[in-house]
Amino acid sequence: MHHNKNEKAICPLNLPIAKLNLRSAARGTEVYDPLRKRWVTLTPEEWVRQHFTAFMTKELGYPPSLIANEMSISLNGTSKRCDSVVYNPYLRPVMIVEYKAPNVAITQKVFDQIARYNVALNVKYLVVSNGINHYCCAIDNDNGGFRFLHDIPSYHEL
Repeated sequence: MHHNKNEKAICPLNLPIAKLNLRSAARGTEVYDPLRKRWVTLTPEEWVRQHFTAFMTKELGYPPSLIANEMSISLNGTSKRCDSVVYNPYLRPVMIVEYKAPNVAITQKVFDQIARYNVALNVKYLVVSNGINHYCCAIDNDNGGFRFLHDIPSYHEL
């Protein structure tokens, strides 16, 4: 019974139900990522990512072509991966989204991590979600301040 490590990835989230394509593979359950156009291993973080990006595209009007998953960035000479990056129509990054497993609490440390990524990208919005709780903060890159928003902004509100 080695296949149950993926099974616990599948749990109810505080997001609309997404219609996901799942398949069984040698290394466990895989989910099709329409943004990366390939099958990826279904982890708890991936379960959250797929629901969150579906929510963004279907409910909030984000163009799928302007969301990049697993985006590599260079930070102080090291390569880091952003879970999702949203671009504006001029292909400037405007939002970084970081996903955690549903059982992982979202702490200041998580925000510190994503804020470091923002040194490279200089976006206006940072979002963190564990599928249950979602936090979005708007950053004032000129003054270095930020404020938490009640909701994730829709694409046209960016």
